[in-house]
Amino acid sequence: MDNDTHSLPLPSAHTEAMGTSEAFLSFQEHLSRVAAVDRPVLIIGERGTGKELAAVRLHYLSRRWRKPLVTVNCASLSETLLESELFGHEAGAFTGATVRRAGRFEQADGGTLFLDEIAAMPRRMQESILRTVEYGTLQRVGGSRSVHTDVRIVGATNAHLPQLAARGIFLHDLLDRLSFEVLTLPPLRERGEDILLLAQRFASSMAMELELNGTPEFGPDALRTLHRHPWPGNIRELKNTVERAVFRQGLHLAELPVNPFRSPWQPNAVTEFAESAPRTAACDSTARPLPQEAWPEETQPRTVLAEPLPEAIRRLELHSLRQALLRARHNQRQAADLLGLTYHQFRGLYRRHKQAIEQQLPPASTD
Repeated sequence: MDNDTHSLPLPSAHTEAMGTSEAFLSFQEHLSRVAAVDRPVLIIGERGTGKELAAVRLHYLSRRWRKPLVTVNCASLSETLLESELFGHEAGAFTGATVRRAGRFEQADGGTLFLDEIAAMPRRMQESILRTVEYGTLQRVGGSRSVHTDVRIVGATNAHLPQLAARGIFLHDLLDRLSFEVLTLPPLRERGEDILLLAQRFASSMAMELELNGTPEFGPDALRTLHRHPWPGNIRELKNTVERAVFRQGLHLAELPVNPFRSPWQPNAVTEFAESAPRTAACDSTARPLPQEAWPEETQPRTVLAEPLPEAIRRLELHSLRQALLRARHNQRQAADLLGLTYHQFRGLYRRHKQAIEQQLPPASTD
């Protein structure tokens, strides 16, 4: 069975969610209460926050735990393949379809169907799923007979589904049907004390894998990195970083190599690509660039490679926050909507840049 469509395993001690922070415990309590209600659920979260793990936990805490838990990655399959994977097909439905094949809805009958990256699902497939959710029946590709199915749908995405619905990319009706409850995973930067807890767990597991005798210890610089780095890749990035540190340094972790590409011999990626890429009108050397004065002040060309990436990201975040707050007249919920963020995501970003923002923004009007 491939990696894109498979039955998920029972959580093990190595994958069980860990944490003691208020944000983490509040999420787990919310998830536990939702698990008992046999309704569709959407799991929203940044990349690397553990959406699939949350779906697994949701299933095994529900009354459907003895039945199958089946997942489909909607972003990894073409529309034609996705339709066949979800609804199955009859023999002769298309070239190569020599036998009847049950789809993921049928395989998950009585259990849970986890639709990962649901925002990437084509519009026509959304309409088909809406019919299946509403009537509890489906038709296999190439078939005419209705097949009854009983599944609980759990969808996951890092996209802003209400905005996609407003733009006509995601069906309003399907969003209404799937959002009986929405679980939003807290990003790692909002989980405070959990960061060190998880880092110690990942370090110990890697040390065991490498057959190192002893417990890994984080030095002062490594601890500072743990708590100061924003972890945009969340738990997945933290795990990779800590395991990389143990692999390189053993049990005494003097520093955390957050950027695996850092090297004094790293090639100029932009130059290498420009020399090897086919020439087009857009990149032809005879094409004239815009005069510098035509660029907005904040986006005027700079020597990009001379500026560290974290600083460039910091300036972009600060500029976006400042503009959104000005347009929203200091209303943070409206500013979050303008940026396509949840309110909690906005608050985390705002706290990170609070001092700089307060120095640059005029005070809010008291009118």
